[in-house]
Amino acid sequence: MLHHISIRTRDIFRAMEFYALLGFAVEERFTTGTTLACWLAGPLGRVELIQIPEPRPAPDCFLDERYTGYYHASFAVSDVAALVAELKQAGVPVLLEPQLQQIGSQQFTVAFVADPDGLPVELIEG
Repeated sequence: MLHHISIRTRDIFRAMEFYALLGFAVEERFTTGTTLACWLAGPLGRVELIQIPEPRPAPDCFLDERYTGYYHASFAVSDVAALVAELKQAGVPVLLEPQLQQIGSQQFTVAFVADPDGLPVELIEG
């Protein structure tokens, strides 16, 4: 079982607002070294946010086909299209509109949005 996904962010409060749109709420606030951190819990699991002082931009792991490493977090949701519409209204950038994707013998509806730091987040239904 996955305990949590840890994400470094420029602005922990903006990131908390974004993940609240996905149903996450603060479970625990703490510091790691001298920086702010928190665990957010929700129906999709747990996310740890760590605010990074003097951050550098993250690589574009969504569009750079040669990038290796962390690619995205994927959250199972009941209605991808409805959630993407909600996120758009809140100003969240959509990287990939909802579309059908065949994975093996299964068919899913998938979409990608960007978190406040530009990291891709997949929403998957099916």
